[in-house]
Amino acid sequence: MPLTDSPQDELARYRPDSSPPPDFDAFWEHTLATARARGGAVKVESVTDRHLLRTVDVDDIRFPGWNGEPVAAWLLRPRGAEGPLPVVVTYIGYSGGRGLPTDHLLWSAAGYAQLVVDSRGQGHDTPDTTEGQGTQWASGFMTRGVESPEHYYYRRLMTDCVRAVDAVADLPGVDQRRVIVAGGSQGGGLALAVAGLAPGSVAAVMPDVPFLCHYRHAAEVSGEGPYEELVKYLRWHSRQHVERTFATLSYFDGVHFAQRATAPALFSVGLMDPICPPSTVYAAFNHYTGEDRTMTVWPFADHGGGYGSNPAVQLAWLRERGLGAPA
Repeated sequence: MPLTDSPQDELARYRPDSSPPPDFDAFWEHTLATARARGGAVKVESVTDRHLLRTVDVDDIRFPGWNGEPVAAWLLRPRGAEGPLPVVVTYIGYSGGRGLPTDHLLWSAAGYAQLVVDSRGQGHDTPDTTEGQGTQWASGFMTRGVESPEHYYYRRLMTDCVRAVDAVADLPGVDQRRVIVAGGSQGGGLALAVAGLAPGSVAAVMPDVPFLCHYRHAAEVSGEGPYEELVKYLRWHSRQHVERTFATLSYFDGVHFAQRATAPALFSVGLMDPICPPSTVYAAFNHYTGEDRTMTVWPFADHGGGYGSNPAVQLAWLRERGLGAPA
């Protein structure tokens, strides 16, 4: 993938006009209030012995998400650590789920608790039981229910992600005052959404090469990946669907969540990323409200960003902000 987006100095200044719908805040306040009113208990089951791990404790978590429906997650904690621990709530990239606990050992190895949240309909453990709402979509999730904000798939998934942070208060051994939301690609976009929707509950946000930002521009310039689902959908629908589609997506745009987020933020971007073009990442970053915001730039990186080099950057950044794990 060649460097086909703008030069880095232009990207650093890229701040497109982007206004949310007039009822954006009311829409999300109603959505989250409705989900919380459904109630439901957080369930914790120890499954450490099933995975033959000797230095990490693992709990299988079920917490109430959209419509009170149970959402699966893993809670991993370093064995023997004296809590409460800072917790990294991790959201997953597109078409993936929580996987296995052995896929997620880095943060517990560094002394943190980690809550790994399944993605409804994408993972194996959390079905999207209301997927029939809205009938027109291309393959994948980007256009599922896109006829209206009320029925759009990401309304349900983003609600689950906020409710994961709500659930931290009922988890063993974690510090709800030190909640860090993080993820790459779709997971980065979801982390950004949570930072904007629950700013008082988040101590830091780390969106890596975030997806779900600056949708219309992304659909126009990305060369690969899920934004192509929007292109294929709109290619075969009338012009009135174009405006209606992007009107729906404006309720779920990372740029608009960034305008409401205040926690310290560590973004990352790959300047040769064909899936989440750098201009879409900078659009969210340059609209981010919080004063403490940092961009890690990987000049020759594709959608993998910093790959194995990125965790060291994140760990150092967290420690600098008093969010390091206990020694």
